[in-house]
Amino acid sequence: MRSLTVLGAAAAVLGFATAASAADMPARAYTKAPPMVATYNWTGFYIGVNAGGAWSKADTNFGDASGFVGGGQIGYNWQGYNSPLVLGVEADIQGTSLKNSATVTTILGPTTGEAKVPAFGTVRARIGFAWDRFMVYGTGGWAYSKTEASVTAPGFAASDSKWGSGYALGGGLEWAFAGPWSLKAEYLYVKARSVDLTLGGIGVSTGDYHYNVARAGLNYRF
Repeated sequence: MRSLTVLGAAAAVLGFATAASAADMPARAYTKAPPMVATYNWTGFYIGVNAGGAWSKADTNFGDASGFVGGGQIGYNWQGYNSPLVLGVEADIQGTSLKNSATVTTILGPTTGEAKVPAFGTVRARIGFAWDRFMVYGTGGWAYSKTEASVTAPGFAASDSKWGSGYALGGGLEWAFAGPWSLKAEYLYVKARSVDLTLGGIGVSTGDYHYNVARAGLNYRF
């Protein structure tokens, strides 16, 4: 009985010492974890404007040509959660000053022939790889071009135009710099199929031709 009393007293002393030691220890400081910063997501509809230049080389039926391009685009992007892959579709319509001309002497006198593309548009798929607010992408799809030709001589003038189909391929870079706003730089290769025109009662086939487009754009995402 005495041994049990001694053991109980020892246990009580040990418990008191442990509690006192714990009370003397400084409280552990807990720091709050920093909030998670969400990465940018490209999903959503967007609309924008663009401007740039277009050119064609003499190895095409269209010949050497260059000019200004400008217009607008509308599209939609989809990006999965925590995925760098961005899928989308975009349509655009452009006005251009792309043209070439030549003057020769005929029985009518100095005669000038001119070929130009006053407008074109595309409907394209886009596939991109995004690093937060920066994206690189490839694009391709259907293109339509308005081809116009004219002949002018003393006392004579004739012209005709027609829309034709083709395709467009290219790629670009896009940067979301502030809220819903983004800037892009883009290159397109546009292939235009031949169309048949009538100049002064004479049928003329333009033949297939292509032109290059380099442009910058500003988009607003909804």
